Amino acid sequence: MKIVVFFKRVPDTGIPVQVNETGNDIVRENLNYVVNPYDEFAIEEALRIKEKVGDAEIVAVSLGDDGAKETLRNALALGADRAVHLKVPTTAFVPPDVTAKAFHQFLSQEGFDLVLMGKEAVDDNFGVVPAYLATLAGVPLLTYVVQLEIGDGKVKVHRETDDGAVEVEAPMPCILTTEKGLNEPRLPTLRGIMMAKRKPIDEVEVTLSDSALSLDHMEMPPKKEAGVVIQDEFPKNVERLLEILREKKVL
Repeated sequence: MKIVVFFKRVPDTGIPVQVNETGNDIVRENLNYVVNPYDEFAIEEALRIKEKVGDAEIVAVSLGDDGAKETLRNALALGADRAVHLKVPTTAFVPPDVTAKAFHQFLSQEGFDLVLMGKEAVDDNFGVVPAYLATLAGVPLLTYVVQLEIGDGKVKVHRETDDGAVEVEAPMPCILTTEKGLNEPRLPTLRGIMMAKRKPIDEVEVTLSDSALSLDHMEMPPKKEAGVVIQDEFPKNVERLLEILREKKVL
């Protein structure tokens, strides 16, 4: 079984970001980057599948500039068998349809039984790359997976929806997107980190295709107004609350 796990390197969400002067990207200098948190569930689930079935190869793949290698080293330290860097010369925004085309080109050449990837990236929150990719590859897409079973060439999953959990089954090959609650990602061991430093990372030069999408403008959200504390006693506090709500045009 060949399991491909796609990773994205994203800015640390714990650090504030700023929009650049032209409004077409964030200021990326001196940013701290981390593995997209939802992708961590994907690699952990791949490792657990391999531990169960035994005969499985995990291929970690990341699209980006040279900084993506750091993300791939982490995947190797966790236990991925191979790492592939789809190299592009930019750190700027890459549209999701372009990303999906690059992933599809890789999958077409590599082959796969199962693709695992986070439900979305926390830097742009598009969450549409898996759908683009499944359409291009012509395989089933199972999203928001919180429980997974594999057997007899099929996958059976529990999906989180607004109406509750749904059980779905699909044949392999297929693409799954991972959700919080699927597992608890492990940390790399010291031995794994040292071994990862000696493992090669395959590098593939990628020419980005044209996109049907364009980024028009970015801006920071407006600052939240300070809260209002009403200290009057009943019933004046209710009257004051209604007055404020009318002023804010909530009522």
